[in-house]
Amino acid sequence: MTTPYSDAVDAAEGASDEGAGPARGRWIDLAALLSFVLLAFWVTARFWANPAAGVRDNRSDQAQFEWMMAHGARVVTQFANPFLTDRMNVPDGVNLMANTSVLSISLPMTPVTVVFGPRWAFLAFLTLGMAATGIVWYFVLSRVVIGARGPAWLGAGFCAFAPAMVSHANAHPNIVSQFVVPLIVWRTLRLAEPGRWLRNGVLLALVIVWQAFLNLEILLMTAIGLGVVVLALAVARPELRRAARPFCAGLAVAAVLSVALLAYPLYVQFFGPGAYQGLSQLIRGYRTDLASFVAWSRESLAGDARGSVWLAKNATEENAFFGWPLAVLVVALIWWLRRNVVALALGGAGLLFAVFSLGREIRFDGHDTGIPAPWAVLEKLPILHSVVPTRWSLALTPIVGILLALGVEHIRRLARRHPAARPRIRFATVTVLTMALLPILPTPLPSVRLDPTPVFVTSGAWRPYVADGHSIVTLPLPDTTYPDPLRWSAETRLGMPLARGYFLYPDTRPGEGRVALFTAPPRPTSTFFTTIRTTDGVPPITPQDRVAAVDDLRYWRAGAVILDSRLRRADALRRGMTALTGIEPTFTGGVWLWDVRPLVD
Repeated sequence: MTTPYSDAVDAAEGASDEGAGPARGRWIDLAALLSFVLLAFWVTARFWANPAAGVRDNRSDQAQFEWMMAHGARVVTQFANPFLTDRMNVPDGVNLMANTSVLSISLPMTPVTVVFGPRWAFLAFLTLGMAATGIVWYFVLSRVVIGARGPAWLGAGFCAFAPAMVSHANAHPNIVSQFVVPLIVWRTLRLAEPGRWLRNGVLLALVIVWQAFLNLEILLMTAIGLGVVVLALAVARPELRRAARPFCAGLAVAAVLSVALLAYPLYVQFFGPGAYQGLSQLIRGYRTDLASFVAWSRESLAGDARGSVWLAKNATEENAFFGWPLAVLVVALIWWLRRNVVALALGGAGLLFAVFSLGREIRFDGHDTGIPAPWAVLEKLPILHSVVPTRWSLALTPIVGILLALGVEHIRRLARRHPAARPRIRFATVTVLTMALLPILPTPLPSVRLDPTPVFVTSGAWRPYVADGHSIVTLPLPDTTYPDPLRWSAETRLGMPLARGYFLYPDTRPGEGRVALFTAPPRPTSTFFTTIRTTDGVPPITPQDRVAAVDDLRYWRAGAVILDSRLRRADALRRGMTALTGIEPTFTGGVWLWDVRPLVD
């Protein structure tokens, strides 16, 4: 039987490196590159096939990232502030450094966003980010870490398309785009090169800064994982200590330069307007269920939503779904490779990340056990209080990928030493890898049809209402449950400023500790329309409610209030707004429109 795994073993047994000429090696590299591109398009196929389709299980984050892509284009074309914006949450704005602004991608992708629009830019970011992760891991593993193409292909494929990565492909392009991580690994290893400490330190700093503007969580995990491996190598291999001087010198250069380049952006993130102090208790409760390590992800060949729904908070956070065959194989690999310092260090780092991901209390098969976990001691520390606990298990993906590559490379060497046993070794390897990896092969992500943007927005009819610093107020006001206005604003290249929105923002109410909310703190009018949306009924309106509504509209600098007529609660929302303001709406461009400038001005 021929499978991708048997092909990997063939390559690992000598066809990929020794005995293969440069021309054949280049063809193998090209085939590996093409395989990652095809897999990325396979995972996102439904979105490319239907331009009106969106991510079914995470429409909110898709809308937010489309908005972020439009922001990056606005920074380049209009020289807008990259770290703060006034185009959402008028008048307070949003601290984009404290949110997922992905400037290292949105800025260079400006031509795509301008020419094709933010939705296509988002999709290109998502798809090519996955492909690039596999490609870069492949070249770093095959040229630097392993030295063989077959094992590198297998490990890189897992790093890019493991269940956790496919889960985050539900509108988390900043997480699936981990192509900078292997570059950080590569440049860190090169620090030990004698005589080039300055050059190597500068190059490491540049890739650190690149990753910092892509995703800081991944950068933190990478730093911890590399720290464990480097420390283990320094302790277990005394002969490597002679490289300590250039390594430390290069590391110092990287630290100083990266801190200098990131000093102002990080100051804005932690101390600027809109900075928050950690995540809410709800988000800190997002933790890895102990049973999920041996479960199947819903987006894998062997999985389905019914079999895993209680093991993860949502479809985007299935960070540890390896399936029991692979979980057993990883433990066996660590034991088998126990004389390999790197393998043992990776196993130790993986155990550390797995324990952290359990959160403050261990949960098993959907039930709290009452057993405290170590994260309870760490979760309130600076920096760590902004990490979603379950995402620590996301760091297991590259660890498992490298262990798989190391294991296949070890088998390759074993087969070369024992040519008579090669057929049996080959059969056993193919069987084990097929059993472990075939069930977790990715399936195309589910999609949903997105409602077209109202003509009121696409025609530019909103422009007169935002003159003189006014904003557009949508009903209901945008938040994590109603993100569509962010897509509308993105399509206008952020020309249409919004009141409120979907973003992380400090809870400034007394006694709330400035922890992050997923929108601005509630105001009387936003709460009023949330009630209507929840109950489909208009609550009694008092004179105080009307006064508060005018105050809120003035606070938001509202020029117009619009309501998408296609919403389920549109009738109740329309009646509520009319009764609250006494203004009769007009129907234009697919929306109900209240011109509130007379009230505000």
